[in-house]
Amino acid sequence: MASDMVEIRWHARGGQGSKTAATLLAYVALAEGKYGQGFPDYGPEREGAPMRAYTRISSQPIRTHSAVYTPDIVVVLDPTLLDSVKVTDGIKDDGVLVVNTSDSPAEIRKKTGLTTGKVYCVNATEISIKEIGRNIPNTPMMGALLKASPLVKLETVKHDVEKKLKSKGDRVIQGNYRAIDRAYEEVQVG
Repeated sequence: MASDMVEIRWHARGGQGSKTAATLLAYVALAEGKYGQGFPDYGPEREGAPMRAYTRISSQPIRTHSAVYTPDIVVVLDPTLLDSVKVTDGIKDDGVLVVNTSDSPAEIRKKTGLTTGKVYCVNATEISIKEIGRNIPNTPMMGALLKASPLVKLETVKHDVEKKLKSKGDRVIQGNYRAIDRAYEEVQVG
């Protein structure tokens, strides 16, 4: 395993865009000359069912092709999963937990039992509804993630979001830009 590799595990419900975010982040890493890997982990899940996705980013080729068991970063797109899924399983002692929630980092620490690392919280649901017009928290969560760990440049993410959403029109693209920027600025750390 590459010594600088960062492994991210995404927890969400089907339809919230975690697969898209995980793979988009990997593509952004590639666009910046790094190595990236992004993929979902699901079987017969349907919209609304809990699911996971993974991203790996490194300056060296990635030879690991499995789920992420000891993540550096865990991103939770649906806060209701905190009550039913042990999202912090395997997280490294200096790991980062990024949660879509209106709760404070201290409240999330208490809820998850996480005593090490850093916790970042942002209300990505509210941001996505306000800026995009729909409850799809993946792009604001990418903004929060990049504030927590600047793995890639914010501008490169926006460029790839624009390419992915080109067919949806300028209004959707601009809404996603605003959602990314707001989450980047509004995320709380504790």
